[in-house]
Amino acid sequence: MPFESIPLEVERHTLDNGLKVNLHRDTSLPLVTLNLWYHVGSKNERPGRTGFAHLFEHMLFQGSEHVDTNDHFRYIQQVGGVVNGSTWYDRTNYYETLPSQHLDLGLWLESDRMGFLLPAITQEKLENQRSVVMNERRQRVDNRPYGRAYERLHEMLFPELHPYHWPVIGYMEDIAAATLEDVQSFFSTYYAPNNAVLTVAGDFETEKALESIRSYFEPIPAAAPIAAVEAELPPMTGEQREVIEDDIQLPRIYLGFRAPAYGERLWYAADLLTRALAGGKSSPLYEDLVYRRQIAQDVSAHVFPTEIAATCYFVATCKPGVEPAELEKALFEHLARAASEPLTDAELDRPRNQILSGYYQSLQPLDRRADLLSEFTTYFDDPGRVRLEPENYLRLEAEDLKTYASTFLKPDQRVVLTFVPRTESATRGDS
Repeated sequence: MPFESIPLEVERHTLDNGLKVNLHRDTSLPLVTLNLWYHVGSKNERPGRTGFAHLFEHMLFQGSEHVDTNDHFRYIQQVGGVVNGSTWYDRTNYYETLPSQHLDLGLWLESDRMGFLLPAITQEKLENQRSVVMNERRQRVDNRPYGRAYERLHEMLFPELHPYHWPVIGYMEDIAAATLEDVQSFFSTYYAPNNAVLTVAGDFETEKALESIRSYFEPIPAAAPIAAVEAELPPMTGEQREVIEDDIQLPRIYLGFRAPAYGERLWYAADLLTRALAGGKSSPLYEDLVYRRQIAQDVSAHVFPTEIAATCYFVATCKPGVEPAELEKALFEHLARAASEPLTDAELDRPRNQILSGYYQSLQPLDRRADLLSEFTTYFDDPGRVRLEPENYLRLEAEDLKTYASTFLKPDQRVVLTFVPRTESATRGDS
């Protein structure tokens, strides 16, 4: 489906309690998607109380005053729908897709846990979900090969009190220390209509849908205004290095750098540059390190889209028998070239087309469109940005990418994290 033919019209409303509402009508399929973003994530936590946003995502599926434990899933699945949620540094979102005639079911369920969750929060539910989250951390981080990489990179790139220093999933000791009072306070502060965006997308009658949204959500009172999270980020004063022994077979190098906040011109320059250097098997890094020199098993790069600052990563796994220092040196050569030599038009066109093609394809599924509308409203108060986002890449020039590289990818601004196979003495526990 060509970009121009994808329906992207959005009708915006703000309820009396501050809830921002996007209505995006697309009658091509008899489906409707609800996408609810709360502007709260791990950056709203504090040292010693990390992991709350993610823990709370789990808690919201444990029932509310009028919905029993796990019945949110059951009600949606009974009508053939799907439902889930996710947590990030800057937001927590909940979403469901269901047959369009069941729109009111989704609205009732989301409004009930927004307005009536506190009476249903119990110590038993907290203990249950605490155990689930702790097991999730073990599986995804502590007991997974290379599992601590991005957590450790963030710890090294951001100062201890910076809100991006700690991981989204939280630290094990903080999850274990969470109290019922902590959870109740977190909900009362952040889970309010004036801190949320609701997007409804799909096959519905606009006036009827808005009437239902007002009926379900408008009685929920607003909370006290929430101040935006601000954090000083002093410049890095030199390269930071660390070697981590892990239960792995091949060494892997992670290079971490800072980047401007998501939405800034140089953030897009960083995103385009990572795709230009390591976006797929035809990229320069892949062709050089994997195919030509044959010193890397794989290589990739990406930029996190975070709200008050961002991070840029280059990751490469050593081929068997290759020393990390050799692969690291080759990576540095490519980054130094990016900082000193602008890309040619041909080198810029390939990654730009890659990004735009992926973006256009992502707009075709209804649920992804709804998610983008909620995202752009939450971060930029502009759901119409969904149509304008490609312009942020089309207007970039080679000099923008060179500016990002020469400013942020410098040797004294990097973190070098090297994972190596655990030694026999470490495995035995010898000193």
